Amino acid sequence: MAVLITGGAGFIGSHTCVELLEAGREIVVLDNFSNSKPEALKRIQQITGKDFKFYEADLLDRCGIERVFQQNEIDSVIHFAGLKAVGESCHIPLQYYHNNLTGTLLLCQVMEKHKCKKIVFSSSATVYGMHNTAPFREDMPLSATNPYGQTKLMIEQILTDLYRADPEWSVALLRYFNPIGAHKSGLLGEDPNGIPNNLLPYISQVATGKLKELAVFGDDYDTPDGTGVRDYIHVVDLAQGHLAALDYITGNTGVEAINLGTGKGYSVLDVLHAFEEACGKKLPHHIAPRRPGDIATCYADPSKAKQLLNWEAKRTLADMCADGWNFSKNNPNGL
Repeated sequence: MAVLITGGAGFIGSHTCVELLEAGREIVVLDNFSNSKPEALKRIQQITGKDFKFYEADLLDRCGIERVFQQNEIDSVIHFAGLKAVGESCHIPLQYYHNNLTGTLLLCQVMEKHKCKKIVFSSSATVYGMHNTAPFREDMPLSATNPYGQTKLMIEQILTDLYRADPEWSVALLRYFNPIGAHKSGLLGEDPNGIPNNLLPYISQVATGKLKELAVFGDDYDTPDGTGVRDYIHVVDLAQGHLAALDYITGNTGVEAINLGTGKGYSVLDVLHAFEEACGKKLPHHIAPRRPGDIATCYADPSKAKQLLNWEAKRTLADMCADGWNFSKNNPNGL
């Protein structure tokens, strides 16, 4: 029996593939390369020394999903695939709703048809909205401030309703905080297309000289240094959280929303200075206006993950920056 990884060539998906293969699991990977590269699959094989089946397919293509389930014994799914840029989602909302919601609906229909009823869903801390106070707990009221976050919230609801209608389903809704870092080999890391949306790849591209300087959006928040505070988590810790969630849903039915974060908040300047330590040089930055929709402080209460999954993040901010820099300097032009 195999685990299907949708979006398995992406940043978090590729690291999760590595952890699954190293734990002896059989995997099948599906990706359409809309925000990833085929090279990531070669790097997964290089790191693990193991092979796996891959399908270049889109979740909007029901026949493509059917083919995967017809040709393999899929026992469970880890669902990463989806469009994921907050700003872009505000400009092309219909594309985000169509891609993320329709793709998930088709995936679930095919899973149901093939009696595969275990899914780990890649959700996000964006579902906590603007009005909760950190640390964020899974039982807080949910809301979204942009179409991307709204798709995560709606998919959480779809999967919850699916279980309510059929209690054989087992669902883990993993709410990520801010994944950064890279595999310690330097072979896998975050490699966005175009100008990065996320802080660490942006800092990395300043360090490698691809970008001139870092824009820090706002220095007048109610935080220790005025810059936004977030819960940054090493992508390998996050990947290992998916293994723990997979083990959990294998032994339990139901729906559980679970934060994957460290429980610690670091400011933008904290991350910048930690990255400067890692790369051994000062990096230019300037203060830019706040971005609409950004909140001052966001970090997890990770106690439910510890209790249910026996999982907790182990790697430090220094580890995240050292591994992120190791990937960037070895791959200045990406994968």
